[in-house]
Amino acid sequence: MCRNIRPLFNFEPPAYPDEVHDAALQFVRKISGMNKPSIANQAAFDEAVAEIEAATQKLIASLTTSAEPKDREVEREKARARNAARFPTPDAASA
Repeated sequence: MCRNIRPLFNFEPPAYPDEVHDAALQFVRKISGMNKPSIANQAAFDEAVAEIEAATQKLIASLTTSAEPKDREVEREKARARNAARFPTPDAASA
């Protein structure tokens, strides 16, 4: 699927509405193949984003887990470390 859509469940603090909206927007962009819809398609595009956003909020609210909530900063640092290993900078590669 899309690399820019991040997990939103079981985080402390919980997912922000902007994060849910951005994930819905990215999903609609991906499946429609449009980064910015034409004027003729704008209403359908916006409606799809709103419906997916609502479904995502409903899903997140209904999920349960016994696991401790993940810390956003810890997860962000893990992602940075994975990216650094996967895409080394020219300075790090020559060292």
